[in-house]
Amino acid sequence: MDAPPLDPRRSSPAVARNRDAILDVLRIELPPNGLVLEVASGSGEHALHFARALPALDWQPSDPSAAARESIAGWIAADPLPNLRAPLDLDAETGLAAIAQVDAILCINMVHISPWSATQGVMRGAGRLLPPGGPLCLYGPFRQADRPLAPSNAAFDADLRMRDARWGLRTVDAIAACAEAEGLALQRIVAMPANNLMMILRR
Repeated sequence: MDAPPLDPRRSSPAVARNRDAILDVLRIELPPNGLVLEVASGSGEHALHFARALPALDWQPSDPSAAARESIAGWIAADPLPNLRAPLDLDAETGLAAIAQVDAILCINMVHISPWSATQGVMRGAGRLLPPGGPLCLYGPFRQADRPLAPSNAAFDADLRMRDARWGLRTVDAIAACAEAEGLALQRIVAMPANNLMMILRR
């Protein structure tokens, strides 16, 4: 007898903890309709949650990892939604160049676990793709020059840099400067649970 196929869906406990807080911000910052590109969608749980909660928006998940894309596709297959598209194989550093147009971009917990060139790629893509006033929403732990780093974030940063010297918590100022070079402006910073931030940048 053949063994049942393995379920490709991944589950992250962090998603259950942060998805509603992120959604509260997205309800304010995203346009009422249009296409949202999610960069580095990971397991796909965020995309599913947001697509269900905001049915007037079309959601385009993406990830460079084949295993992540399989997980996203698994969640979509288990709970198909008309406004949730199949995942794209997209590398943040260069992949946005292949996208034609979007109305908003969302990136959750990628900036600190990727090379700086990936963040630069997202900024380049956002500067080219977003309509005037279109939002780029970045979520994760960041450094702020006027505030001490929380001990948990300091330990996390040290662990990241030990795992890969190209990783680590970025400063808000560095991200804002990178965005400005691509025609984006930092509109506001929202304090989020567990010492995270949501940075709202607009073209």
